[in-house]
Amino acid sequence: MKAVILSAGQGSRLLPLTEDRPKCLLPLDDARTVIEWQIQELARCGIDEVVVVLGFHAEQVEAVLAKLVRPGLAIRTIYNPFYKLADNLGSCWLARHEMDRDFMVVNGDTVFEAAIPERLLATATAPITVTIDRKGDYESDDMKVVLDGSRLVDIGKTLALDVVNGESIGMLLFKGEGPRLFADATERAMRTQEGLKWWYLRVIAQLARENVVGSVSIEGLDWGEIDYPTDLQHVQKMIAGWQQGRRQRPALRAVT
Repeated sequence: MKAVILSAGQGSRLLPLTEDRPKCLLPLDDARTVIEWQIQELARCGIDEVVVVLGFHAEQVEAVLAKLVRPGLAIRTIYNPFYKLADNLGSCWLARHEMDRDFMVVNGDTVFEAAIPERLLATATAPITVTIDRKGDYESDDMKVVLDGSRLVDIGKTLALDVVNGESIGMLLFKGEGPRLFADATERAMRTQEGLKWWYLRVIAQLARENVVGSVSIEGLDWGEIDYPTDLQHVQKMIAGWQQGRRQRPALRAVT
């Protein structure tokens, strides 16, 4: 199974922490950065091929990724030269040739344990599946969803709160005809004048009208999204709690 990680942006809302390094290289504990943690947990649930879309200070990330390659785990990168101009749909468009079989998309700022992609892989049935969580209140920056049962009806940050059923955590699975549907829709969107400014989830919202998008809830499992310095602190505390609750599993060993 392949995973595409979208990590092209700087993470300007995290300044000054990201002044000279991208968001995905922020430390989560003494041993791992965000991208290292993501690849570690994906590998633990059977992902054997990782494609990382890079932009800001790509060379720094490439140096880290080169040390993670090992037998059974292929890692390669795609450089997005338009990361300052385009939103993340542009990164998906640059990776469209990777959408040739079943794959996952993971936002570069989503931190999770292997149990979350494991649940997604084990229970998803739709061609396109959005991983969601639920909580009591939703903030303006949450990527909110509207569901009909498990079927996704709409997704976006500005949805009316009285119809919202949950939020996307930034992890999607494409299987069967899903990769082709998403690649084709991405191509169509990028041929419009507005395409450069679109989030890729706006394309998912369009595809939801065709009844091909489902959802899997990961309620009960912990995750975090890193947009602001306080988010990073929260995720670091969350990981420390995980490690205190059970014996820490070894990190992926760097190749020397």
